Amino acid sequence: MRTRKRDRLAAVAAAAVLAGCAVAPPEPADRARLEPTLPAAWSRNAPAATPSDAWWAGFDDPLLLSLVDDALAANLDLASARAAVARAKALRDLADAGRWLQVGSSASGGRVRSGERYSRQLSAGLDASWEPDFFGVNASTTAAAEADLAAAGATLQATRLTVAAETATAYLQWQGTRELLAIARESVDSQAQTLQLVQWRLQAGLANAVDAEQARANLEQTRAQLPALQTTLQQTENALAILLGQPPATLGARLADAPAAAPRVPAVPAGVPAELLRRRPDLRAAEWSVSAELATLDARRAQRLPDFSLSGSVALRAATWSGLGGPGAVAASLLAGVSWPVLDGGATRAQIAAQQATLESAQASYHGAVLNALGDVEDSLVALDRGGERVAALERAAEAAANAAELARARYRSGLIDFGTLLDAERSLLSARSSLASARTDLALAGVRLYKGLGGGWSAEATRP
Repeated sequence: MRTRKRDRLAAVAAAAVLAGCAVAPPEPADRARLEPTLPAAWSRNAPAATPSDAWWAGFDDPLLLSLVDDALAANLDLASARAAVARAKALRDLADAGRWLQVGSSASGGRVRSGERYSRQLSAGLDASWEPDFFGVNASTTAAAEADLAAAGATLQATRLTVAAETATAYLQWQGTRELLAIARESVDSQAQTLQLVQWRLQAGLANAVDAEQARANLEQTRAQLPALQTTLQQTENALAILLGQPPATLGARLADAPAAAPRVPAVPAGVPAELLRRRPDLRAAEWSVSAELATLDARRAQRLPDFSLSGSVALRAATWSGLGGPGAVAASLLAGVSWPVLDGGATRAQIAAQQATLESAQASYHGAVLNALGDVEDSLVALDRGGERVAALERAAEAAANAAELARARYRSGLIDFGTLLDAERSLLSARSSLASARTDLALAGVRLYKGLGGGWSAEATRP
């Protein structure tokens, strides 16, 4: 009797399996490759070459090299990104675990009451279950988790690039502010000498009180720039310290060893636009995110089809510990199951539609990121081109202003010109020198932005941790 019943159950299970296998596989997800429209070349001259991994070394500043290296080792945003990669790896392993045989153990003991009688019951056994992945639900889920892991790895590299660029930017801004502060202090000293000269001439009857007051006003206006520049310098130093994972106001002694000369701006090879898809980790992260959403869509579609499971158990049951070893204590079971959603009120269809919309959003974000990347590089190339021309012109202007100020001071001493001419010459010199220092800083920052826009020294192999 029991044998025939088991045979009938096995026949039903086999029929269910065969019926499920006869169902057509789910329709494939949209596999259209992401092919953003890219220009054949940049609008500016940009020779092809692969940037160095440590691109910041091209600025030829040992302190900058040291600061960026320390930031990459201690920055807290990078620590958070590394933790995100570890979490993504654990979730990938969790998703993959569902594809394999699951085995567990159990044991119990107690007293059972039946009417007025009590009996002891002891049990120990093993349970096993497995879900054959006929239609790829688990495989697609694992593929989505794998893509999320790769996206997290690419995001880590993007964060590394951002931290390096922000550290270089903060240091270059600190250098530029320090140069502006030095220029302002030199101008204060020079204008103080001019005021003294005017006062001597006033005492000798060769100048009037108006000239002296104008000289004093010019001096105090220049002196008033010092506190603002000192504030900016300290704030930039604080921002740099935070990037290095240190408390503010802790880099004073270290920055005191900074070279006096501003860092040189290296020649940045840009290559061709298509290389951005390989170099820039943020674009790779966006592409992996699309892959993850695509795999999730496959899993949603596969969930419309039958789900099979196999489970079994082997247990020992007896009233005494010694009885567990007897032949009659063994109890075993093997079950095959199938579940197939028939009517769910449209829930599965809604999940597929929602996931399809999520995929389209990820694809749009990817294409938008590519366009923004192209814009970053083009803007930086233009800034380098025009910035170099601006620096060259301001160097000539500063040289001419210095000569004019020196001549005006000598001619004023000789009484050949009035004080207004000398005052204009000194103001022009301060303006030309300050503009030149700012233009040099802007040119160096444009170089940093171009390196960041090109993906720096990132390589494709770095996306998978």
